[in-house]
Amino acid sequence: MLRKIPLGIVLLSVGGVLTIIGFVAYAQENATLNLIGFFYGIPILLGGLALRAAELRPAPYTQLTSEAVMALRDQATQTQEQVRKDVTRYRYGQEAHLDEALERLGLSPNDTQRPVLAGLREEQRDGAYTLVLEFDSPYVTFEKWQEKQSKIEKFFGPGIEAEVTQPADKKVDLAMKAVVA
Repeated sequence: MLRKIPLGIVLLSVGGVLTIIGFVAYAQENATLNLIGFFYGIPILLGGLALRAAELRPAPYTQLTSEAVMALRDQATQTQEQVRKDVTRYRYGQEAHLDEALERLGLSPNDTQRPVLAGLREEQRDGAYTLVLEFDSPYVTFEKWQEKQSKIEKFFGPGIEAEVTQPADKKVDLAMKAVVA
């Protein structure tokens, strides 16, 4: 639940309230509340503004996860769980979801040509839990993604089969299927 609440908004709200209280207290010559408003309210407000500027919104689910797939989540590897949780929460100080992973895989020539995670979905393939990451990839060709498929499998760890597909032009789906033993 708390992963879905943007921290920047919380700090902006608290800082704004404290700052207003400080200004009202200053006008009423109430020194104690005035200090609280100025010494706490303004820095919290500025912190909230900074977080909002550095905020990376969660990647959206592109389709609802069925109950059958939810039941299969216990098959998910630790890496699949971590990726799913990381991309579906607010992040701060990052330019894009999975930016470091894409760079290590050789799929991010530079910051402006990096594929962008547009969404994700969970599905069942061959009776196994599968996490599908949907990328907008206008600069990295599908052939490049295919070349890196075995490297992607190794990178995301044991117990995962990676499959790269192209559902549309300049779009790439990376399916990470849990290997059921």
